Amino acid sequence: HSPVSFHCPAVSARQTDYAPYFYDNGPSSTNGNMALFSISEDTEVGTQLYILNGTDPEGDAVWFGLTFEKGTREYLRVDPKSGNITLIQELDREVSVTWAIVVETIRVFVTDANDEQPEFQNLPFTVDVPEVSGFTVCSQGTTTTRFTMDGHSGVLRIKPGETLDYETTATHFVIVVAKDGGGQYKGKHQVLTSTATITINVLDAQDTPPAFVGTPYFGYVYEVSLPGSEISTVFAKDGDEGNPNPIHYSITNGSEGVFTINSTSGCISLTAYPVTLRNELYEIQVKELLDYYTMTVVTVRVVDLNNHPPTFYGENGPQSQFEVTMYEHPPEGEILRGLKITVNDSDQGANAKFKLRLVGPGRVLRVVPQTVLNEAQVTVIVEDSAAIDYEKGKSLTYKLLAVEIDTPERFSATADIVIHLLDTNDNTPRFTSEYYIARIPENSPGGSNIVSVTANDPDSGLWGEVKYSIYGSRYDLFLIHPSSGIIYTQAWAILDAEVKSKYNFYVKAEDTEGKYSLAEVFVTVLDINDHAPEFDDSLVERTMVIGAPVKVEAIDADAGSPNNIIEYSIMQAEPDNIFDINAETGEIKLKSYIKSMEIVQNITKQKDCRWSLVVQARDRGSPSFSTTAVVNIDITEATQINGPMADFLLQSRDNPMKALGMVAGVIGILVGVTVLISTATFLRNTKSNRIMPARRIVIRRRPPRDRKPWTFNVPFRGSGNDSSNKFIVGDQEAGSVNVNLNNKGAPCLPPPSCPPPSSNPRPSERPRHWAAVPTVSGGLTCTGSRSSSQSREINISSDTSRIPVSSALVSELKMRLEQKIIESNSSYY
Repeated sequence: HSPVSFHCPAVSARQTDYAPYFYDNGPSSTNGNMALFSISEDTEVGTQLYILNGTDPEGDAVWFGLTFEKGTREYLRVDPKSGNITLIQELDREVSVTWAIVVETIRVFVTDANDEQPEFQNLPFTVDVPEVSGFTVCSQGTTTTRFTMDGHSGVLRIKPGETLDYETTATHFVIVVAKDGGGQYKGKHQVLTSTATITINVLDAQDTPPAFVGTPYFGYVYEVSLPGSEISTVFAKDGDEGNPNPIHYSITNGSEGVFTINSTSGCISLTAYPVTLRNELYEIQVKELLDYYTMTVVTVRVVDLNNHPPTFYGENGPQSQFEVTMYEHPPEGEILRGLKITVNDSDQGANAKFKLRLVGPGRVLRVVPQTVLNEAQVTVIVEDSAAIDYEKGKSLTYKLLAVEIDTPERFSATADIVIHLLDTNDNTPRFTSEYYIARIPENSPGGSNIVSVTANDPDSGLWGEVKYSIYGSRYDLFLIHPSSGIIYTQAWAILDAEVKSKYNFYVKAEDTEGKYSLAEVFVTVLDINDHAPEFDDSLVERTMVIGAPVKVEAIDADAGSPNNIIEYSIMQAEPDNIFDINAETGEIKLKSYIKSMEIVQNITKQKDCRWSLVVQARDRGSPSFSTTAVVNIDITEATQINGPMADFLLQSRDNPMKALGMVAGVIGILVGVTVLISTATFLRNTKSNRIMPARRIVIRRRPPRDRKPWTFNVPFRGSGNDSSNKFIVGDQEAGSVNVNLNNKGAPCLPPPSCPPPSSNPRPSERPRHWAAVPTVSGGLTCTGSRSSSQSREINISSDTSRIPVSSALVSELKMRLEQKIIESNSSYY
């Protein structure tokens, strides 16, 4: 910095004759007029440096200020009232050491701090040194493995015993470090360093002999070479590359007068014709003239010219095609002995070395040897037996290829190998499908064709002929033609879809040596409409309650739809237009407008209300068949009976077997319970060591005269939809039994009475069937009997005084129950 004007005025509040002045407290004081004030250049910015202190003679208040010259940097700032001076910029002693002040002239010293690194002069350092020892290189400061440096003077020297070798290392790079003595900086002691790189170029000296480059040397003389032909060239290089000497060559031994060398280029040439050469190998010694010990050897080989390609030979000379005949699928590893092949190359050495390989279907055959020198016998070996298949091809063709390996010309030769195959029985007949599906109408006559099966055997001749047969002996209805594979029925065979509609069996295809395969045949007998629908009887008796239908049913014996699907229709009715019939179910019901007996009686004057219908049952087959039946219908009016029992009775009126089956089920349950109770009692008595008398259950048959008619006692209970409480089936002797089918109960039948003597057959002649019991739709609830010891009997009565039951319905049910129970008495015991 240039000197700074430093004004510290003290101003009074009023005009006075005397100026303010600073106190002079000495150079070591921290307040006063800053005379000889010193500050370190590493002082932190913002540090309070000094306090200006002064006074006014008149005692007025004073203010302090700093004034700097134009163009100079302001490093300090003063507080006008307190006089505190603060550093506001970093100091650098190397830039400005002192400041001058005006008015009160003082000098502020900036003390040095260690903030500058050592600096190398005259960079970069490059030194040329000859490859000898003991020279002083330059002046700086560090050490390396080959160099040493004086730490004070900076002189770099080669270490004693060390030498510089241009041929080993032409340039050395030495890094030197300069370090100062250290000092304080910002309150801490620090040492600063600098580095520089010295480049030492080693100057070459004549101390290394020449050396041949590219050894060993080889040369070749061919049978077509001429005198003067270049055989090989040697090259030597002086070891002192920085200052090399010229190189000269000469042959010292081994040329035998047929080779010469150019002394400057090192080119060795032939001086005679190849036919005059007596050796196949020459070793020529070549030396460098300036140094007797620098020598090399050039090996020259007299070689044959590659002018003969490989050639294949047979028994009668060169041959380009070889043939052999053999059976298919020979064993793997077998040699094709019918092939007599020799391969030869008339050249010598590397020119006579070649490879053999087969070109054709991969990995079926292989050839040995694969590498040949001059001549070899060729052998072909089987690798994949399965691929040599007569059915895939009656012959195989391969290319046998010979190609030279190490010659520029890569001469080659080829020969065809043709293998003619003979067939063997190596295939099994195979059906064209694993199964065959056939359909035949059931009215087909005997000997009708069903389906044709086909099996193929790719073998040739007799081995490829296939014979068909049915595998197994379970199905004698069918035959198969042994050569055509046509399956047909026996002449006497009668197919009936209603008896059996599905057949399946196996057929076998077999060749002459017994190799065979199987296929399954599925035959479906197609149903023909050959049965007409049939009613159980041509005259059908039904009782119809107004509002409920009656049902007729016919059965068609045909096996499948639509031949066994029946449609019902009314062909004739007297009177007409009274009934409707459901075409699918056969349910007959009155027209919807007939809702009471009054309407019926208005239509007819017959008191019994018995009408006849002619109902037709027709199937849906083609052609269609039909049958008719006369249906006599007694019409009665529905009573007010509701509930499960009524429903049960109504449903059972046409099917007594249903009611009988339910009664039999209840009896079975009671017998089972009795057996369980008896068993439990027996076990209890046995456990208590009590001897109980034997018991026998004797069932006595009641004479027919003692048998009482069954009556229904159906007291009406309450109203509403509780069907379980509407009916009671009672026994006058044993009490009442309440049966409710909704609670999975069933009415209990009493032991049947004995039939008349004339109708009691011998035990061996007793029938084994149960008659159907007419039932009425409804629910019956078992209420239990009053006494289990009494015989049980269901009395069915048409006591109209207790409940108004239709007389016709009750009469019919009564009659049928009595008839069926009498029939079943004979088979009860």
